[in-house]
Amino acid sequence: MILTVTLNTAVDLTYRVPALVPHASHRVTQVIERPGGKGLNVARVLGALGHETVVTGFAGGATGETLRELLAGTTAGQPVRDALVPVAGSTRRTVAVVDAASGDTTQLNEPGPAIAPAEWAAFTARYAELLDGARAVALCGSLPPGIHVGAYAELVRLARGAGVPVLLDTSGEPLRRGIAARPDLIKPNAEELAQLTGSREPHRATRDARRRGAHAVITSLGPEGLLAATPEGLWQASPPAPVQGNPTGAGDSAVAALLAGLVDGADWPTRLAHAVALSAATVLSPVAGEFDESAYESLLPRITVETPATAA
Repeated sequence: MILTVTLNTAVDLTYRVPALVPHASHRVTQVIERPGGKGLNVARVLGALGHETVVTGFAGGATGETLRELLAGTTAGQPVRDALVPVAGSTRRTVAVVDAASGDTTQLNEPGPAIAPAEWAAFTARYAELLDGARAVALCGSLPPGIHVGAYAELVRLARGAGVPVLLDTSGEPLRRGIAARPDLIKPNAEELAQLTGSREPHRATRDARRRGAHAVITSLGPEGLLAATPEGLWQASPPAPVQGNPTGAGDSAVAALLAGLVDGADWPTRLAHAVALSAATVLSPVAGEFDESAYESLLPRITVETPATAA
């Protein structure tokens, strides 16, 4: 099975409006409620791809109960197993407002619950148990209040000690601390990479991030695809053309594809092609954690994967 960790889980609400106008009242034409947080999005996509997946992290309060009910109701593909750890605080909500006229999305994210030291200890014990039998683990998203900034570094070390490949997808100081623990893979976007390395030139920054400790670095370039620095070489994977839609969750779908390729033993160009196609197909889906299957199948053979000119 593949294990995903979401320390700051959420219930995702997506509102669609005809046009988003500042300082105006809006009639919402559609409301969609889904289990959320980066690792849960990753797990739902993996389940839809047919992979056995377990999710862990924190869930609490009435929103946490709603989250677990929504997770249990996930029906596409393989069911996602719930191994979330209960906490006293309430799970957060996130709100995405989709402007139907422009296709743009405005995101509102609540803070997560404060995690007590005893709750963190209960989680790390559960995490260590779940690593036994995991083929790979993804550590995803922000840290809720109360969790020390080196939390992901601690979890990377536990995974490496158990011999489980680990992917880290976070930002800021948690990423800086986590990469020093030498994860197998990180997947920052261009802005997160610039914050980590101080460079806004993607090729230089991607190679620099790998020198800081990550075995492989896959950088999201948004609609332009992915840039990869791995022990086997450098590649850039690009879609045939940019797609328009809701980008929420597109990076999580890329993570899911990278994990699937890892456990299936695919080579890097194949992993990257699937990651770009699945990411673009998620932009074409109305909610995070889902993808347009027909678009995925159509896009996959049209993804180009090549060595960047700057790496030649």
